[in-house]
Amino acid sequence: MDSLDIRAIKVINDKEIYYASSNGELGYTFNGEDFNCYNYRYDSITPNYRSLAYNGTHFFALSIGNPALLYKYNKTDFELVYTEKHPKVFYDAIKFFSDKKHGIAVGDPTEEENCPSIILTSDNGNTWTKLPCSALPKFEKGEAFFAASNTNVAIINNTVWIASGGTKSRILKSTDYGNTWEIYNTPIIQGNETQGIYSIDFYDELNGIAIGGDYLKQNDNCANKAITSDGGKTWTVVADNQNPTYKSCVQYVPNTNGKEVFAVGKTGVSFSNDSGYTWKEINKDSYYTIQFSDKNTAWLSGHQKLGKLVFNNH
Repeated sequence: MDSLDIRAIKVINDKEIYYASSNGELGYTFNGEDFNCYNYRYDSITPNYRSLAYNGTHFFALSIGNPALLYKYNKTDFELVYTEKHPKVFYDAIKFFSDKKHGIAVGDPTEEENCPSIILTSDNGNTWTKLPCSALPKFEKGEAFFAASNTNVAIINNTVWIASGGTKSRILKSTDYGNTWEIYNTPIIQGNETQGIYSIDFYDELNGIAIGGDYLKQNDNCANKAITSDGGKTWTVVADNQNPTYKSCVQYVPNTNGKEVFAVGKTGVSFSNDSGYTWKEINKDSYYTIQFSDKNTAWLSGHQKLGKLVFNNH
């Protein structure tokens, strides 16, 4: 653990959590004891994992960079199910839909048409197909996704939202497992390559929250938080020029009617109990991501560490 940069986690329950690191290690923690699953090199390349998904039987770890490597595995099997070679390839996140058969992975533009990279599966992750640019919204020059520990993508049932950033910070939305798309503007700070939405979460199909800011100005809190109540079509800035500052992950607490929200990043951990309108700093500890097993337990990951929050007042 001391040498790991744990960029992505998948929480199974309050005792078991799987993780993927930028150092190429895939492992899990059970009852506080750490186990290594795989540490595999591809043609002398150490995969740089930033995202991790689970479909109920297998985990899927996706690396950034060229070549993109998508591995399907559990405690007994390990298989490379998708590769993509391109100088511009950069995959940011992967998730499965509620039915576990359909999955999606998203990445930055590689084609001259300047569309995002999106690959889909409809067979439990056994095979993956990249969507053509003709089926996708066009990006502006300098618009891309952020590899925010798998949290720039949110899924409710068969609907998926993806947040972009950079010169434009927008929301891509599909209600048919990623086959057709709409794109919506947001008021989040944007215009430079380090600005925009880093993370989104939806409590239900209407209510969602977005957070980010400027990675190079992490103490700024101008227009870096917004909420939606119409499924992502329109967004309203909240807590403008108020803390928290830049954050790389936002997550609703389950079963709190969309009221309780946590946000984490290099600038610490913050909490809201009014859907994001006002916030309170919990601590200044740096984390990449937070994920809940239930309303009383959350896991966090960061540089050389895993953390666990247990709430007694729910």
